[in-house]
Amino acid sequence: LKGKSNCCRNIGVLGVHRDGGMVEYLSVPQQFVLKAEGLSLDQAAMTEFLAIGAHAVRRGAVEKDQHVLIVGAGPIGMAVAVFAAMNGAVVTMIDSREDRLSFCRDHLGVANIVLLGEGDKDRLSEITEGNFFDVVFDATGNPKAMERGFSFVGHGGAYVLVSIVASDISFNDPEFHKRETTLLGSRNATPEDFERVLEALRAGRVPEALITHRMTLAEVPANFAGLTDPRAGVIKGMVEVA
Repeated sequence: LKGKSNCCRNIGVLGVHRDGGMVEYLSVPQQFVLKAEGLSLDQAAMTEFLAIGAHAVRRGAVEKDQHVLIVGAGPIGMAVAVFAAMNGAVVTMIDSREDRLSFCRDHLGVANIVLLGEGDKDRLSEITEGNFFDVVFDATGNPKAMERGFSFVGHGGAYVLVSIVASDISFNDPEFHKRETTLLGSRNATPEDFERVLEALRAGRVPEALITHRMTLAEVPANFAGLTDPRAGVIKGMVEVA
């Protein structure tokens, strides 16, 4: 439901460039309406955020056996990890939360997890035998983290900014040119990305463990705020209409 299949031109996003969907009825061109046949309601509800990850992986042109680093183990970073792994990449994730990293290892099959902090860059270098990463994705929404991510890109590699922040981002130009870094922005998703997500969901290739919490619509006023507490361990919460 977002944009056209060509990701380089004529971007038109519902709710951004065009009026959004917070209405009772919405009319869109037929080619942008995808059938959710063969999916459970839970799977259908996950499609949108997964498509953001699938689009980022396509933007980064991730290939088999490449070393891929995802900075930020939130839901979007996890979606990137799922589809990078489907492309055959060796996935590493770095984050400040041990619980999120453990989840990525145990439920998403992420090959390497690195806790943010002292010695983390040395560990990233060790994983890649000093070469650093073919593709780095930032999914933190943190300007400082986004700036630091440039130093994790290997020579000839790509840096994909999935995060969007209301801030200026700077980097060291000699290092950027020395490595011939490709810098890419990734925003939302296209019908092609949604189709890939639907195919993966139907094939059972997306772990349902991503859904960690549930509540009914009537419970939302009392319980929704609690989902933002890191101690709750929320990845994705589902609101069910009983």
